Amino acid sequence: MSDLAPLLQRFFTDRLTQQRQASAHTIAAYRDTFRLLLTFASSRHRRRPAQLHLADLNAETVAAFLHHLQTDRGNTTATPNARLAPISSFFHYAALHAPDQAALIQRVLAIPPQRRDRAIVAYLTDAEIHALLAAPDSTTWLGRRDHTLLLLAIHTGLRAGELTGLPIKDVHLESGAHLRCHGKGRKDRITPLTTTTAAALRNWLTERAPVDGTDPLFATRQGSALSHDAVQRLVAKYTAIAAPSCPSLSDKHVTPHTLRHSCAMMLLRAGVDLTVIALWLGHESTETTQIYLHADMAIKERALARAAPPDSTPGRYKAPDTLLAFLADL
Repeated sequence: MSDLAPLLQRFFTDRLTQQRQASAHTIAAYRDTFRLLLTFASSRHRRRPAQLHLADLNAETVAAFLHHLQTDRGNTTATPNARLAPISSFFHYAALHAPDQAALIQRVLAIPPQRRDRAIVAYLTDAEIHALLAAPDSTTWLGRRDHTLLLLAIHTGLRAGELTGLPIKDVHLESGAHLRCHGKGRKDRITPLTTTTAAALRNWLTERAPVDGTDPLFATRQGSALSHDAVQRLVAKYTAIAAPSCPSLSDKHVTPHTLRHSCAMMLLRAGVDLTVIALWLGHESTETTQIYLHADMAIKERALARAAPPDSTPGRYKAPDTLLAFLADL
Protein backbone atom coordinates (compact mmCIF):
# COMPACT_ATOMS: atom_id res chain seq x y z
CA MET A 1 0.00 0.00 0.00
CA SER A 2 1.24 3.51 -0.83
CA ASP A 3 2.57 5.44 2.16
CA LEU A 4 2.49 8.72 0.24
CA ALA A 5 -1.25 9.13 -0.43
CA PRO A 6 -2.48 9.03 3.22
CA LEU A 7 0.44 11.19 4.35
CA LEU A 8 -0.30 13.81 1.70
CA GLN A 9 -4.01 13.76 2.52
CA ARG A 10 -3.29 14.33 6.22
CA PHE A 11 -0.91 17.13 5.31
CA PHE A 12 -3.74 19.01 3.57
CA THR A 13 -6.57 18.17 5.97
CA ASP A 14 -4.74 18.26 9.32
CA ARG A 15 -1.65 20.42 8.85
CA LEU A 16 -2.84 23.09 6.44
CA THR A 17 -6.58 23.23 7.08
CA GLN A 18 -6.87 22.57 10.82
CA GLN A 19 -3.53 23.37 12.44
CA ARG A 20 -2.34 26.28 10.30
CA GLN A 21 -5.79 27.34 9.07
CA ALA A 22 -4.23 28.21 5.72
CA SER A 23 -6.14 30.50 3.40
CA ALA A 24 -7.88 29.23 0.28
CA HIS A 25 -5.15 30.86 -1.84
CA THR A 26 -2.40 29.00 0.04
CA ILE A 27 -4.19 25.66 -0.23
CA ALA A 28 -4.79 26.22 -3.96
CA ALA A 29 -1.09 27.02 -4.51
CA TYR A 30 0.00 23.90 -2.57
CA ARG A 31 -2.57 21.78 -4.42
CA ASP A 32 -1.34 22.92 -7.84
CA THR A 33 2.27 22.21 -6.87
CA PHE A 34 1.55 18.62 -5.86
CA ARG A 35 -0.65 17.99 -8.90
CA LEU A 36 2.30 18.95 -11.10
CA LEU A 37 4.82 17.02 -8.98
CA LEU A 38 2.74 13.82 -8.82
CA THR A 39 2.06 13.93 -12.56
CA PHE A 40 5.79 14.31 -13.23
CA ALA A 41 6.77 11.55 -10.75
CA SER A 42 4.07 9.25 -12.16
CA SER A 43 5.55 9.58 -15.65
CA ARG A 44 9.10 9.17 -14.33
CA HIS A 45 8.40 6.01 -12.29
CA ARG A 46 5.67 4.61 -14.58
CA ARG A 47 3.11 4.28 -11.79
CA ARG A 48 -0.21 5.96 -11.19
CA PRO A 49 -0.06 8.86 -8.69
CA ALA A 50 -2.07 6.91 -6.11
CA GLN A 51 0.52 4.11 -6.26
CA LEU A 52 3.54 6.34 -5.66
CA HIS A 53 5.54 5.93 -2.46
CA LEU A 54 7.30 8.60 -0.46
CA ALA A 55 10.58 7.09 -1.61
CA ASP A 56 9.58 7.91 -5.20
CA LEU A 57 9.74 11.61 -4.31
CA ASN A 58 13.43 11.49 -3.56
CA ALA A 59 15.86 14.37 -4.01
CA GLU A 60 16.70 13.32 -7.56
CA THR A 61 13.01 13.31 -8.58
CA VAL A 62 12.28 16.66 -6.94
CA ALA A 63 15.38 18.24 -8.51
CA ALA A 64 14.40 16.83 -11.91
CA PHE A 65 10.88 18.23 -11.43
CA LEU A 66 12.23 21.72 -10.71
CA HIS A 67 14.46 21.46 -13.78
CA HIS A 68 11.46 20.30 -15.83
CA LEU A 69 9.54 23.44 -14.86
CA GLN A 70 12.22 25.63 -16.41
CA THR A 71 13.21 23.58 -19.43
CA ASP A 72 9.95 21.95 -20.55
CA ARG A 73 7.34 24.36 -19.18
CA GLY A 74 9.39 27.50 -19.81
CA ASN A 75 8.99 28.93 -16.31
CA THR A 76 11.36 31.54 -14.90
CA THR A 77 13.50 30.91 -11.83
CA ALA A 78 10.82 32.38 -9.56
CA THR A 79 8.37 29.57 -10.34
CA PRO A 80 10.57 26.59 -9.29
CA ASN A 81 11.42 28.47 -6.10
CA ALA A 82 7.71 29.02 -5.43
CA ARG A 83 7.01 25.32 -6.07
CA LEU A 84 9.87 24.24 -3.81
CA ALA A 85 8.33 25.98 -0.77
CA PRO A 86 5.21 23.72 -0.56
CA ILE A 87 7.36 20.64 -1.20
CA SER A 88 9.69 21.60 1.67
CA SER A 89 6.70 22.26 3.92
CA PHE A 90 5.32 18.79 3.18
CA PHE A 91 8.65 17.07 3.86
CA HIS A 92 8.99 18.92 7.19
CA TYR A 93 5.60 17.41 8.06
CA ALA A 94 6.67 14.01 6.72
CA ALA A 95 9.75 14.03 8.97
CA LEU A 96 7.45 13.79 12.00
CA HIS A 97 5.29 10.98 10.61
CA ALA A 98 7.78 8.90 8.63
CA PRO A 99 10.97 8.76 10.72
CA ASP A 100 12.09 5.66 8.84
CA GLN A 101 12.54 7.90 5.76
CA ALA A 102 14.64 10.48 7.62
CA ALA A 103 17.65 10.24 5.30
CA LEU A 104 15.53 10.69 2.15
CA ILE A 105 13.62 13.59 3.72
CA GLN A 106 16.78 15.42 4.76
CA ARG A 107 18.19 15.17 1.23
CA VAL A 108 15.02 16.72 -0.19
CA LEU A 109 15.04 19.48 2.44
CA ALA A 110 18.67 20.22 1.53
CA ILE A 111 17.66 21.31 -2.00
CA PRO A 112 18.31 25.07 -2.03
CA PRO A 113 16.24 27.65 -3.91
CA GLN A 114 17.88 28.97 -7.04
CA ARG A 115 19.53 32.34 -7.07
CA ARG A 116 17.93 34.69 -9.55
CA ASP A 117 18.46 38.12 -11.02
CA ARG A 118 16.42 40.90 -9.46
CA ALA A 119 15.21 43.30 -12.09
CA ILE A 120 14.44 46.93 -11.32
CA VAL A 121 10.70 47.32 -10.82
CA ALA A 122 8.69 48.72 -13.70
CA TYR A 123 6.39 51.65 -13.00
CA LEU A 124 4.51 54.33 -14.91
CA THR A 125 5.50 57.98 -15.15
CA ASP A 126 2.96 60.76 -14.61
CA ALA A 127 2.47 61.16 -18.38
CA GLU A 128 1.90 57.41 -18.80
CA ILE A 129 -0.60 57.35 -15.92
CA HIS A 130 -2.61 60.21 -17.46
CA ALA A 131 -2.62 58.47 -20.85
CA LEU A 132 -3.75 55.17 -19.31
CA LEU A 133 -6.57 56.79 -17.32
CA ALA A 134 -7.78 58.60 -20.42
CA ALA A 135 -7.98 55.39 -22.47
CA PRO A 136 -11.35 53.98 -21.22
CA ASP A 137 -14.44 55.22 -23.06
CA SER A 138 -16.37 57.26 -20.48
CA THR A 139 -19.56 57.11 -22.58
CA THR A 140 -20.03 53.39 -21.82
CA TRP A 141 -20.78 51.49 -18.61
CA LEU A 142 -17.70 49.29 -19.01
CA GLY A 143 -15.48 52.29 -19.73
CA ARG A 144 -16.61 54.08 -16.57
CA ARG A 145 -16.13 50.93 -14.51
CA ASP A 146 -12.64 50.35 -15.91
CA HIS A 147 -11.61 53.99 -15.45
CA THR A 148 -12.63 53.85 -11.78
CA LEU A 149 -10.81 50.54 -11.30
CA LEU A 150 -7.58 51.86 -12.86
CA LEU A 151 -7.76 55.08 -10.86
CA LEU A 152 -8.31 53.19 -7.60
CA ALA A 153 -5.48 50.75 -8.36
CA ILE A 154 -3.00 53.56 -9.06
CA HIS A 155 -3.96 55.71 -6.07
CA THR A 156 -4.23 52.93 -3.48
CA GLY A 157 -1.72 50.32 -4.68
CA LEU A 158 -4.12 47.44 -4.06
CA ARG A 159 -3.17 44.05 -5.48
CA ALA A 160 -5.34 42.67 -8.29
CA GLY A 161 -6.86 40.07 -5.96
CA GLU A 162 -7.62 42.75 -3.39
CA LEU A 163 -9.35 44.86 -6.03
CA THR A 164 -11.50 42.02 -7.34
CA GLY A 165 -12.41 40.87 -3.82
CA LEU A 166 -13.28 44.34 -2.52
CA PRO A 167 -16.94 44.47 -1.34
CA ILE A 168 -18.93 47.69 -1.48
CA LYS A 169 -19.35 47.78 2.31
CA ASP A 170 -15.59 48.29 2.72
CA VAL A 171 -15.67 51.59 0.80
CA HIS A 172 -16.36 54.60 3.05
CA LEU A 173 -16.90 57.91 1.26
CA GLU A 174 -17.97 60.15 4.15
CA SER A 175 -15.60 62.60 5.84
CA GLY A 176 -12.15 61.03 5.80
CA ALA A 177 -12.86 58.83 2.77
CA HIS A 178 -11.07 55.51 2.91
CA LEU A 179 -11.41 51.84 2.11
CA ARG A 180 -10.79 48.78 4.23
CA CYS A 181 -8.90 45.92 2.64
CA HIS A 182 -8.46 42.33 3.80
CA GLY A 183 -5.27 41.52 1.97
CA LYS A 184 -2.42 39.08 1.61
CA GLY A 185 -1.37 37.29 4.77
CA ARG A 186 -4.82 37.92 6.28
CA LYS A 187 -3.78 41.46 7.14
CA ASP A 188 -6.43 44.18 7.31
CA ARG A 189 -5.43 47.70 6.38
CA ILE A 190 -7.16 51.02 5.83
CA THR A 191 -6.14 53.17 2.87
CA PRO A 192 -7.19 56.83 2.58
CA LEU A 193 -8.67 58.05 -0.69
CA THR A 194 -7.82 61.22 -2.57
CA THR A 195 -10.60 63.69 -3.38
CA THR A 196 -10.47 62.69 -7.05
CA THR A 197 -10.67 58.98 -6.29
CA ALA A 198 -13.49 59.43 -3.77
CA ALA A 199 -15.49 61.48 -6.31
CA ALA A 200 -15.00 58.83 -8.98
CA LEU A 201 -16.16 56.12 -6.57
CA ARG A 202 -19.27 58.11 -5.61
CA ASN A 203 -20.23 58.42 -9.27
CA TRP A 204 -19.54 54.75 -9.85
CA LEU A 205 -21.56 53.57 -6.86
CA THR A 206 -24.50 55.74 -7.95
CA GLU A 207 -24.43 53.99 -11.31
CA ARG A 208 -23.61 50.58 -9.84
CA ALA A 209 -26.76 50.68 -7.65
CA PRO A 210 -25.75 47.73 -5.44
CA VAL A 211 -28.37 45.48 -3.88
CA ASP A 212 -26.25 44.47 -0.90
CA GLY A 213 -23.07 45.71 0.77
CA THR A 214 -21.38 42.38 0.13
CA ASP A 215 -21.67 42.85 -3.63
CA PRO A 216 -18.29 43.31 -5.37
CA LEU A 217 -17.31 46.90 -6.06
CA PHE A 218 -16.19 46.02 -9.58
CA ALA A 219 -18.46 43.48 -11.22
CA THR A 220 -19.28 42.04 -14.60
CA ARG A 221 -22.57 42.90 -16.31
CA GLN A 222 -24.01 39.76 -14.69
CA GLY A 223 -23.06 41.05 -11.23
CA SER A 224 -20.28 38.59 -10.41
CA ALA A 225 -16.84 39.71 -9.30
CA LEU A 226 -14.15 40.28 -11.92
CA SER A 227 -11.50 37.59 -12.14
CA HIS A 228 -7.77 38.21 -11.84
CA ASP A 229 -7.38 37.37 -15.54
CA ALA A 230 -10.08 39.90 -16.45
CA VAL A 231 -8.16 42.67 -14.66
CA GLN A 232 -4.97 41.65 -16.46
CA ARG A 233 -6.74 41.77 -19.81
CA LEU A 234 -8.29 45.17 -19.25
CA VAL A 235 -4.95 46.67 -18.14
CA ALA A 236 -3.29 45.27 -21.29
CA LYS A 237 -6.20 46.51 -23.42
CA TYR A 238 -6.03 50.11 -22.21
CA THR A 239 -2.25 50.13 -22.35
CA ALA A 240 -2.48 49.29 -26.06
CA ILE A 241 -5.12 52.01 -26.57
CA ALA A 242 -3.01 54.61 -24.74
CA ALA A 243 0.27 53.71 -26.45
CA PRO A 244 -0.24 55.86 -29.61
CA SER A 245 -0.68 59.01 -27.50
CA CYS A 246 2.14 58.02 -25.12
CA PRO A 247 4.74 56.00 -27.12
CA SER A 248 6.80 55.10 -24.03
CA LEU A 249 4.01 52.70 -23.00
CA SER A 250 4.86 50.54 -26.03
CA ASP A 251 8.20 49.67 -24.44
CA LYS A 252 6.69 48.56 -21.13
CA HIS A 253 4.96 45.35 -20.08
CA VAL A 254 2.17 46.85 -17.99
CA THR A 255 0.34 44.53 -15.57
CA PRO A 256 -1.93 45.17 -12.57
CA HIS A 257 1.18 44.93 -10.37
CA THR A 258 2.79 47.72 -12.41
CA LEU A 259 0.01 50.01 -11.18
CA ARG A 260 0.86 48.99 -7.60
CA HIS A 261 4.51 49.84 -8.23
CA SER A 262 3.44 53.18 -9.71
CA CYS A 263 1.55 54.02 -6.52
CA ALA A 264 4.62 53.25 -4.41
CA MET A 265 6.86 55.39 -6.62
CA MET A 266 4.43 58.34 -6.40
CA LEU A 267 4.51 58.12 -2.61
CA LEU A 268 8.30 57.80 -2.55
CA ARG A 269 8.79 60.83 -4.80
CA ALA A 270 6.42 62.82 -2.59
CA GLY A 271 8.85 62.25 0.29
CA VAL A 272 6.79 59.62 2.15
CA ASP A 273 8.89 57.48 4.50
CA LEU A 274 9.53 53.86 3.52
CA THR A 275 7.84 52.52 6.66
CA VAL A 276 4.64 54.37 5.76
CA ILE A 277 4.80 53.04 2.19
CA ALA A 278 5.23 49.51 3.56
CA LEU A 279 2.10 49.97 5.70
CA TRP A 280 0.25 51.50 2.75
CA LEU A 281 1.00 48.53 0.49
CA GLY A 282 0.62 45.87 3.18
CA HIS A 283 4.23 44.67 3.01
CA GLU A 284 5.42 42.27 5.69
CA SER A 285 8.61 44.29 6.23
CA THR A 286 10.36 47.39 4.89
CA GLU A 287 12.96 45.18 3.21
CA THR A 288 10.40 44.46 0.50
CA THR A 289 9.72 48.18 0.07
CA GLN A 290 13.39 49.00 -0.50
CA ILE A 291 13.13 47.81 -4.11
CA TYR A 292 11.59 51.20 -4.91
CA LEU A 293 14.72 53.01 -3.74
CA HIS A 294 16.70 51.19 -6.41
CA ALA A 295 14.18 52.14 -9.09
CA ASP A 296 14.09 55.88 -8.41
CA MET A 297 16.87 57.67 -10.33
CA ALA A 298 15.79 61.04 -8.90
CA ILE A 299 16.84 59.98 -5.39
CA LYS A 300 20.24 58.87 -6.67
CA GLU A 301 20.67 62.08 -8.68
CA ARG A 302 19.89 64.20 -5.60
CA ALA A 303 22.42 62.18 -3.60
CA LEU A 304 25.02 62.72 -6.32
CA ALA A 305 24.33 66.45 -6.36
CA ARG A 306 25.00 66.66 -2.61
CA ALA A 307 28.28 64.77 -2.86
CA ALA A 308 31.43 66.82 -3.49
CA PRO A 309 33.22 65.29 -6.48
CA PRO A 310 36.98 64.84 -6.08
CA ASP A 311 39.16 67.38 -7.86
CA SER A 312 40.57 65.82 -10.96
CA THR A 313 42.04 67.27 -14.12
CA PRO A 314 41.18 65.16 -17.15
CA GLY A 315 44.15 64.05 -19.21
CA ARG A 316 44.42 64.85 -22.90
CA TYR A 317 46.02 62.57 -25.46
CA LYS A 318 48.94 64.03 -27.42
CA ALA A 319 50.36 62.24 -30.41
CA PRO A 320 54.16 61.67 -30.21
CA ASP A 321 56.39 63.88 -32.33
CA THR A 322 57.19 62.03 -35.53
CA LEU A 323 60.82 63.14 -35.62
CA LEU A 324 61.52 62.11 -32.04
CA ALA A 325 59.75 58.81 -32.68
CA PHE A 326 62.06 58.23 -35.67
CA LEU A 327 65.16 58.92 -33.57
CA ALA A 328 63.88 56.66 -30.73
CA ASP A 329 63.49 53.77 -33.14
CA LEU A 330 67.08 53.96 -34.42
